[in-house]
Amino acid sequence: MIKTFLIEVRDIKQSKSSYHHGDLRASLLESAELLLREDGIEGLSLRKLADKVGVSRTAPYHHFKDKNELLCAIAEQGFLHWRDIAEKIFEQPDVSVKQKYQQFVQEYIQYAADNPELYDLMFGRTIWKQNSATDSLKDVAYPSFQFQVELTRSWQQQGLMSSSENTLRLAQVAWGTMHGIARLLIDGIYADNSHIEEMCQCVVNIFTSE
Repeated sequence: MIKTFLIEVRDIKQSKSSYHHGDLRASLLESAELLLREDGIEGLSLRKLADKVGVSRTAPYHHFKDKNELLCAIAEQGFLHWRDIAEKIFEQPDVSVKQKYQQFVQEYIQYAADNPELYDLMFGRTIWKQNSATDSLKDVAYPSFQFQVELTRSWQQQGLMSSSENTLRLAQVAWGTMHGIARLLIDGIYADNSHIEEMCQCVVNIFTSE
């Protein structure tokens, strides 16, 4: 089931690439991610992006009608990149299910810690609270949300997690725990990068029954 889901997401990713209009869009997104990292969401604008790439200030508007559409495209790339990481974890042939879960937890939290501005954009209120996600972003983000539920169901079936808990609620609590740790790291509250490994091990110990 997990492999099938990953194949479906890969197909979405490949279909998205067919809509790219040459190298400029890719260059704009790459530079936009750098600006996001340097200046945050508030400091990112289509005008600054045009200046950074070295194109006319109207050029980005051929690919993104406004800042919201640009932000959604950046978030979409973040989800696809995270999916690539998860795919590599679950395609390992000689690794136990518990080891894969531990890697999944650690990679998720490390991804957030390494990309705080991007993580804020992917999961924060800028897009979702304002109900301003593009259809293209929804096509990638919603399967990612569902992916956590499918993973949890698989872990229950394999005996890694308790089968007595409701799958949806268990997925919400497990993911909420990872998200909470990610937020603590991003916000610098009672945690820093040196604590990641121990916190991830604690998550594994709490949620697994092996």
